[in-house]
Amino acid sequence: MRDTIFRNRGYNESMRILTALLLTIFVSGCTGIPEGVTPVSDFDIGRYLGKWYEIARLDHSFERGLEQVTAGYSLRDDGGVAVINRGYSAETGEWDEAHGKAFFVRSANEGYLKVSFFGPFYGSYIIFVLDSDYRYAFVCGPDKSYLWLLARTPTVPDAVIDQFIETSKALGFDTAQLIFPRQQ
Repeated sequence: MRDTIFRNRGYNESMRILTALLLTIFVSGCTGIPEGVTPVSDFDIGRYLGKWYEIARLDHSFERGLEQVTAGYSLRDDGGVAVINRGYSAETGEWDEAHGKAFFVRSANEGYLKVSFFGPFYGSYIIFVLDSDYRYAFVCGPDKSYLWLLARTPTVPDAVIDQFIETSKALGFDTAQLIFPRQQ
């Protein structure tokens, strides 16, 4: 009996270590950078703060059916960035809003952050193209299924959309699946 207890205790300890290791790998995997994508350098969070409009995206369940989508960024007291994503659901006739927080992964002058809307779980937020005047940004997540074109205005010139599609497609994103939510 005593040997069984000690063997089970060792087994439980091994399972706890394995579970912790797998969870660490899973969570850190969500803050990686997709192959071929390079975050912008010389990034200035002060210039990036404020309201951005979602011009295009690869669709996900957390945004499905939303239009008039915006993202707002402001500084937090702890040095992070407060995130408020907002979108209108025509189906329900209501606004959906999600509050999150973001922190720089490597340095404050690189467009590579980790963002969380759900407790301790973070996902990558990588700005890989940024207009020199901070008028539009190409953003992706930890893999090539997350992609957004954000802009300071509800519309952008066709040339910006063309550049977004061309650049994203060359990096391996499935641009044929892009949607362009309505903005007002």
